[in-house]
Amino acid sequence: MKQAPETFSRRLIEWQKRHGRHDLPWQRTRDPYRIWLSEIMLQQTQVATVIPYYQRFLERFPDVAALAAAPLAAVIEAWAGLGYYARARNLHRCAQRVMEDHGGRFPATPEELAGLPGIGPSTAAAIAAFAWGRRAAILDGNVKRVFCRHFGIEGVPGTAAADRALWALADSLLPEDDMEAYTQGLMDLGATVCTRPRPACGLCPLQATCVAYRQGRQAELPARRPRPALPERETTLVLISDGQHILFERRPPAGIWGGLLVPPEGEPAAVLARLGLHAEDCLELPPLLHVFTHFRLHIRPVLCRVAPDCHTAAERNLEWLAIGLAPAAGVPTPVKKLVRLVASAGD
Repeated sequence: MKQAPETFSRRLIEWQKRHGRHDLPWQRTRDPYRIWLSEIMLQQTQVATVIPYYQRFLERFPDVAALAAAPLAAVIEAWAGLGYYARARNLHRCAQRVMEDHGGRFPATPEELAGLPGIGPSTAAAIAAFAWGRRAAILDGNVKRVFCRHFGIEGVPGTAAADRALWALADSLLPEDDMEAYTQGLMDLGATVCTRPRPACGLCPLQATCVAYRQGRQAELPARRPRPALPERETTLVLISDGQHILFERRPPAGIWGGLLVPPEGEPAAVLARLGLHAEDCLELPPLLHVFTHFRLHIRPVLCRVAPDCHTAAERNLEWLAIGLAPAAGVPTPVKKLVRLVASAGD
């Protein structure tokens, strides 16, 4: 059953206005800074997780000038726990570019927005649609799933051929007006109705013309690329504590946990020698597995207790943090778990 593009977009717009999400904290604003921040945070992260981070981040960095002027370490600290930390580094770089190259004002076209750090074509289109009502197509993972199911597209999203076809389709479906409702409708439909597991087809405004529904292929579409087994990696993290504090190192900006505070990595004896410290005793804590997108990391944590008066400042990237305050600092999620282990070991 074929339908005109305007039929697809109009039904989606009408559904969004009646049944879509309207109470998210970044809605009902034309402020490109707030819209941009929400779009970056929502990349690969669910709405419920993003909301408290978004609100705290705005309290700390209320506008693009405040974010650009902040040290990267403060931005990373505010981001800690959201994961995919390249987003935070790009967020900081993008804010600085907006200040330096655009006089503190976000450019209003999708093409210019896509030239800024961390902003791809789909994110640029979403910002332009929500902030200025620009007519531009989005194509994130949820939207690809909606299109593949509804139009029966067989290719694997993410491959060049499939994405070319999906972008062409996304452009052809754009309405002449109501861009905000249409864009939000695509997001809402993919996030709340046309979900990957157990889509709620009975609630879908496009059910009557959906190829996947008509053919009973919701579980097959979109096609998935076979997933290779994740590589396994190992590391030892040395938690050096005086009973009240833990010693952290600031990671380099790039790489795993870039810019975050993490316990020194390596064999305990070598780490202690490098830092000029002597441990009164060392205790192996329960191992921890942390799964990244591209590999699985097996962490061997070792707690090394040192005397309270032996704090070192031999290296500028070292920082002692009170055990009770460390989880709120810029530390990654698995390190928060390790800090809790240290706290329990001291009880």
